[in-house]
Amino acid sequence: MKKTAMVVSFLAAAIAFTSCNGRKKNADSMAEKRIITIGYSQAGHESAWRNANSESFKDTFKPENYYNLLFSDADGNLDVQIAAVKDFIARNVDYIVIAPVVEVGWDEVLNEAKEAAIPVILSDRQMKVSDDSLYLCWVGGDFAKEGRDAVHWLDDYINNNNMSGKKLNIVNLQGTLGASAQIGRTKGIEEGIKSHENWNLLAQKSGDFTFDGGKAVMSEIIKAVGIDKIDVVFAENDDMAFGAIESIKEAGKKPGTDVIIISFDAGHKAFEKLIDGELNCSVECNPLHGPRVNEIIKTLERGGTVEKIQYVTEGIFDKSNAAELLPTRAY
Repeated sequence: MKKTAMVVSFLAAAIAFTSCNGRKKNADSMAEKRIITIGYSQAGHESAWRNANSESFKDTFKPENYYNLLFSDADGNLDVQIAAVKDFIARNVDYIVIAPVVEVGWDEVLNEAKEAAIPVILSDRQMKVSDDSLYLCWVGGDFAKEGRDAVHWLDDYINNNNMSGKKLNIVNLQGTLGASAQIGRTKGIEEGIKSHENWNLLAQKSGDFTFDGGKAVMSEIIKAVGIDKIDVVFAENDDMAFGAIESIKEAGKKPGTDVIIISFDAGHKAFEKLIDGELNCSVECNPLHGPRVNEIIKTLERGGTVEKIQYVTEGIFDKSNAAELLPTRAY
């Protein structure tokens, strides 16, 4: 009887274990498939890069992937963006993702998100806050490195075209002042200019990351200093470079030949300009952040931890590789 009782007890325990294990698997499966609500506050739609960035999030966080995406476009207005984040908090979303218009002015609303226990992930631009724990992590490009990469490309170009030692007058078309992309790229460019005795920063002005801004500022600079004095233009995104190209043409010069033009972002249209010879170099700023943020959220949902800073992979493109790589570009 004791033996029989032991067998029955063992079988009961096994059934109970299997039953519990089955319930656990079902619970895990349900947890994996729960609808996760994400509030995404986009800085704006000022460029092709920004639009590609938005589409990356919309393509990633779809209902069929068990996500509910609340998307807000701030149109370059910090107040609008903060209001959107406050609305996400009121809706009690699971995660908040922000591509900030500028780096400052975020402490109050991020404290509200922290009090509501809503993790905040930054995309593209960074923030300057009193406490780094106010946001979970940041995903984007190394903007200062992008600026340095552009300078290194110009160094190589000069050496390969027998221009070493020539005095270069340089124009820097900056992005939206205070945006981390502007701060980093300007830093890298300025460092490079200061390290060359024969490089002169002729003019530096913000074109606000837009085609119209780049064209207007370039026209102002040409009028002020004369087109013949300009050797190189660093435009801190593609759209401003396209505007500068139009201004240079209107001034009677050939962009890419009479004036060396270097841009950032490396979107589809930039590749076309590289192939046509109107643009000399474009340093990539990869906008496809959606999949990386998706990986972060899945890790967090499994109870894992993530790195605070997460750089995306980026390249450098010019006429030597643009035609070959254009068919492979996703943006």
